[in-house]
Order: sequence, then C-alpha cells, then structure tokens
Amino acid sequence: MNRNFTAFCAAMFAGALIIAFCGVFWLNSSTFALADTPSPAPKTVYLTFDDGPSNKVTPKILDVLKEENVKATFFIIGRQAQNRMDILQRAHNEGHTLGVHSYSHEYNKIYSSAKSLLKDIADCNEIIKSVTGRYSDIYRFPGGSYGLSNALISAVTAHGLRYVDWNASVRDAEFYDPTPQQLFTAAVDTAANSERVVLLAHDSTTKSATVEALPEIIRHFKAKGYLFNAF
Repeated sequence: MNRNFTAFCAAMFAGALIIAFCGVFWLNSSTFALADTPSPAPKTVYLTFDDGPSNKVTPKILDVLKEENVKATFFIIGRQAQNRMDILQRAHNEGHTLGVHSYSHEYNKIYSSAKSLLKDIADCNEIIKSVTGRYSDIYRFPGGSYGLSNALISAVTAHGLRYVDWNASVRDAEFYDPTPQQLFTAAVDTAANSERVVLLAHDSTTKSATVEALPEIIRHFKAKGYLFNAF
C-alpha cells in the first residue's frame, strides 16, 4: 500500500513537472511570436505648402510649425524666393524640406516641352542649392501630375527627381475668401482617415486663412494618432 502510494505520488509529481515545463515553453513561444510580429506602420501626415515663400504668410506658418513641433515640405516658386532668401534659410534651419515647384509657374511655358520643364526645374533648384548646399530631389508639378503626358513625367523621373502629388487638401486655392473653419473641414473631409495623408496647402501672400486654420488642423491629426513628417 505504501509502495503503491509512493509510486502514485512520484507519477503525480512528474506529471506536474511536465505541465509546468510545457507552460513555460508555451509562454516563451508566445512571447517570441509577439516580439517577431511587425508593428503596423504609423499613420502619417505630410504637410505640404505650395507657391511660396511670401513675406506675409510663410513666416507665420513657420511660427505655427515651430510651436507645434511639426516638420513640413515647402514646394517653392523660384522667382518668389529670390528676394526672400532669409525665409528659405529659416525654413531649412528649422528642419523643413525645400522642394522644387517651379521657377516661373507659367504653365504654357513650363509644359511646352520636356526641355522647358527641366530648365524650369533647374532654375528653381539653383536657388534651393544656394540655401541648403545641395539640389532637391523632390518635385511637385504645378497643378499636379494628373493629365500630364507620360513624356513630361518620364523626363522628371529620368532626371532623378521624385514627384509628389497629394491625396487631401485644405482647398485654399479653390474657395474664394475662405474662413479658417472651411479650410479645417476640407482638410479633415478630404483626408478621409487615410493612413498616409499628403495634405496640400499654400503659403502665398493671400493665404492668411490657411495660417489661422493650421493649428486646429495639426491638433486634429495629432489627436487621431497621426505622426507628422516631411519628404
């Protein structure tokens, strides 16, 4: 009886050890499996500003970006920048990206041929290089790439440039005399909960409502868990 009881206890103890070992192995396996699972890419907003710099609006936008600790991309017009190099320098010094938009912004002239397009880009890029020490490889077609010929688009990419369109807009170039609330609503509605938002806005001299709408736009996306980045 004692011998049988002893054998029974030994069997129970061995079984407990096996269960405990299996439990530790399962726990460790689960931990490693979770650690090896890639985390989802963060939701990101790319704020982009076209047609600047301007004396009236661009510095105010830079003030908001600094206060909110957000970086943005400025697609500049070369002839706008020539007499505002201090604003470009400030944008660069504060960690923002300077991209090529155009030198002249004259559609008929720019899009008359691939040669004219590349000349316009090169003229604008010389101004960027004088500020940053290098040519920008980021480009935004005036009016966007939609509807342009493959020959023009291919000329840009073959020249080593990445072109950036947009999938959301504050619509500050569409509304006549918009209110900040209209621009905020447009930004939220056109972004439509996309994981990667490239938001179009402008920093030309008439876009004061854009400055007023910008803090609320930034805070909205922050509250939704978005990160901000520049190209």
